[in-house]
Amino acid sequence: MVKEFSTQTKVSVGLETIWAALSKDFIFIVPKVLPNIVKDVQVIEGDGGVGTILIFNFLPGASSGSYQREKITEFDELSHEIGLQVTEGGYLNQGLSYYKTNFQLSAIGENQTLVNVKISYDHESDIEEKVKPTKTSESTLFYLRRLESYLINGA
Repeated sequence: MVKEFSTQTKVSVGLETIWAALSKDFIFIVPKVLPNIVKDVQVIEGDGGVGTILIFNFLPGASSGSYQREKITEFDELSHEIGLQVTEGGYLNQGLSYYKTNFQLSAIGENQTLVNVKISYDHESDIEEKVKPTKTSESTLFYLRRLESYLINGA
């Protein structure tokens, strides 16, 4: 049975800037924001919209294995929402049978955006503490903080 975990954070970056970084430019930005974790991101199939398949290649020693394949399952430019589902590797190699992250952005000021994060997950057996959504959400929020810093400091 799929379970959900939600969290949110505010970033000091305008809505359109962070939306572009999370949706259109992230294959170029992720390795720059997480240079000690992500080697590169490749588009395997698609045009960046719903159905696009990506591979995140990790550097040796990354806790999630050598790669993670993800599929864009939601992409709405009007509501500024993007959903990414892990389809192979990464968290699925660590005991989870389903893992999806949704980001929904809302402007709360000229240079401030609220990022709502929803993690949907499932597992068939006991899972390690490091892949529980309370822990994986920390990684997501860490990425958003690093992204915020990257964008503020003249990306």
